[in-house]
Amino acid sequence: MKLKPALAIMCVIISLLIWNHPGGADETKTIRIGATVSLEGPYREPSLMIQKAFRLWENEINQKGGLLGRKVELLLYNDKSQKELVRDLYRQLIVEDGVDFVFSPYGTPLTLVASEISEKHKMIMLACAASGEVIWDRGHRYVFGVYALANRYFIGLLDIMARDGHQTVSLIYNNASPFNVSVAQGVKKWANRFKITVAHEKSYNDGSGELAAAISDLKSAQAQRLIVSAYPPDCYRILNLMQDTNYQPQILGMTIAPIHPDFWKNAGKMAQGVFGPSQWEPSERIPFPGTKKFVQAFRLFTGKTPSYHAGSAYAACQLFEKAIIESHSLKNDDIRDYIAASDTVTVIGRFKVDASGKQVGHNPILIQWQNGKKEIVWPTKMQTAPPLM
Repeated sequence: MKLKPALAIMCVIISLLIWNHPGGADETKTIRIGATVSLEGPYREPSLMIQKAFRLWENEINQKGGLLGRKVELLLYNDKSQKELVRDLYRQLIVEDGVDFVFSPYGTPLTLVASEISEKHKMIMLACAASGEVIWDRGHRYVFGVYALANRYFIGLLDIMARDGHQTVSLIYNNASPFNVSVAQGVKKWANRFKITVAHEKSYNDGSGELAAAISDLKSAQAQRLIVSAYPPDCYRILNLMQDTNYQPQILGMTIAPIHPDFWKNAGKMAQGVFGPSQWEPSERIPFPGTKKFVQAFRLFTGKTPSYHAGSAYAACQLFEKAIIESHSLKNDDIRDYIAASDTVTVIGRFKVDASGKQVGHNPILIQWQNGKKEIVWPTKMQTAPPLM
């Protein structure tokens, strides 16, 4: 059927207007960013913080009008802390849901799997909740770290111990996780540099079956300085075993579990004196721009105090926001090049990566639970209280 001349001319004019408009016909299209979060399983506690931070940013950015004039939509699926589910869900996010970008899931094991999928599709992934070096030892070009690397987690505690004259430390870690293995390797490396001997070293695979014997051995050896690298369920299991056997080292450092606001409530009297490495803390002593505003907004939005997992997730959102605005692009290669060259500051501190995508600008801090309160004890310039040894 032929169009009438007037109608045909109008269609041509409309087509030209759409063609020549800077945003084209896609200007109103939503920017979709995908990720999985672990609402079940061993990674649940930190993942809940991550999810809340993502949602806070999504709410804030859309109240400001979105990015490049477009609404932002976060697609978050529950991966149940399972690798194979992560694999399937990231395929779905990228291939079926057509997201523009992706954040990582929680933890090194899940991020290793997720980044295989994102790399295959040349899609940038900000690893906002993983620090195992193995992620960046594969020659991938599209995955960038936000956390300080796992092998640097206990530099602060070992530094404090060396200054206080301690000469030995014991180490127990979960060897089923690349993250916990990286932490343990870092403990041994930095202990050597600080002239501290690793007197006892125990790796395990099954926390429910092996930890009782390990704690019994440490008690028999009278190990008074102990570093534990494990996910929260095993950390709490170890604390319960210590309480049951009346064994409490003079110095105890643990990954992940101690940094959560509910640690004192969950661990009871065993929490007193426990050290933990942290990527960031919601303290006014933290000198980074936007920290105070973020903490206030997070508390108002969720009713909770953010952990470093929340801070890092929010920082990753900030990085995407800045990269998209500054590059005025939604192309993954443009955003990749921008982030690769960035040397900037987020709410959790400096962001700078090396050629492999490893985070080299950010450094961990050390906290200790003292009389029901989480205190920053290292580095000295951020200290809210001296360490109790």
